[in-house]
Amino acid sequence: MNAPIDVSGAREEEIAPVRAATGSAQHLVAAMPRLILEARRAAASVFHGTHGRRRAGPGENFWQYRRFIDGEPSNRVDWRRSARDDHLYVREREWEASHTIWIWPDLSPSMIFASPLVWETKRDRALVLAFALGELLVQGGERVAIPGLMRPTANRNVIERMAEAIIHHGGEWSSLPPPITPGPREEVVLLSDLWSPASEIVAAIDHMAKRGPNGHVVQVVDPAEETFPYSGRIDFREPETGQHLTVGRAEMWAQDYLSLVAKHRDRIRSETSPRGWSFAIHRTDRPASELLISLHSRMGEARDVISRKRASVKLGETEAA
Repeated sequence: MNAPIDVSGAREEEIAPVRAATGSAQHLVAAMPRLILEARRAAASVFHGTHGRRRAGPGENFWQYRRFIDGEPSNRVDWRRSARDDHLYVREREWEASHTIWIWPDLSPSMIFASPLVWETKRDRALVLAFALGELLVQGGERVAIPGLMRPTANRNVIERMAEAIIHHGGEWSSLPPPITPGPREEVVLLSDLWSPASEIVAAIDHMAKRGPNGHVVQVVDPAEETFPYSGRIDFREPETGQHLTVGRAEMWAQDYLSLVAKHRDRIRSETSPRGWSFAIHRTDRPASELLISLHSRMGEARDVISRKRASVKLGETEAA
C-alpha cells in the first residue's frame, strides 16, 4: 500500500497534480488484472487465425527434406538421405531469425480519456494492444522490449513482465518513447494518441529510424476525437497542461478541427511513408483484435523480407567460399 502523501503547508494548486498522479497510478494497478486477461483473449483470437512462423531459412535445427532442384550447388545435397532413394534431396533447416520489437504504449495523461461513446480509455486500449502484441510475438519466437523500462525478453510470461515494468515505473509518463536507436533487424511499435506537436513526433520517428529498423505507428483515438460530436456550450480541458477553453457553439468548430487533424496526420505520414513504416488509426470503439491482425501481418511481412535478405547474403558468402 502506498504511504500517505504529506501535504502540510502546501497550496491546493500544488497538491492537485500530485493527487491526480497518485490516483492515476492506483487506477492503473487496479485495472491490470482485467487488462491482462483482455490482452490474453485478444492474442488467442488472433493466434488461432494465423499460421505459425515455421518455414525454411537460415537456422540450426532440421526442418524437412525436399527434392534437389537443378541449378542448385551440389554441396546442398544430403547424400546420406539421397542414397535411400532414386532422387537427390536437400536438407532444409527451420527458419530462425529472432528479432527484437520495441513496443511503446503511451500512458501519458491525455490517454486517460473515454467519451460517453465508449467504455474504455485510450490508455487501457493501448495496454491491451501492447500486451497482446507482446504475447503474439513471443509465441512466434521473437523478443519484446519497452524503451526505457524493459530489456528485450522472450520469456513466455512476457505480459506479466511488461505489466510489472509499467507498474514500477517511477517517473512521469511521456507521450513519446525515450530516445532509442534500434538496429536494422529490429522493429518499433508506437501506440499513442499522437496529439503531441507534429514536430516532436517527426523528430522522435527520425531518431528511432536512424539505423534502418522497421516501424509501425498507431494512433489510438477515442471516436469523439475522430468525429467531434459536440454542440452548444462546451468546456474543453487539455489534460496535460490543465488549460481550459470554453466554446459557445462547439458545432461551428467541427470543420476546422477535422481539417487540423487531417493536416496533423499528413505530417506524420510524410515521415513514416518514405521510410517504409506503417501508419494506422485505431478507434477505441473497434475490437482490439482488428488492429492486432493487420499489425501482426504487416510485421510478419517485414521480418520475412529481412530474413530473405540475410539468407541471400549468407548463400552468396557460402558459394564464394
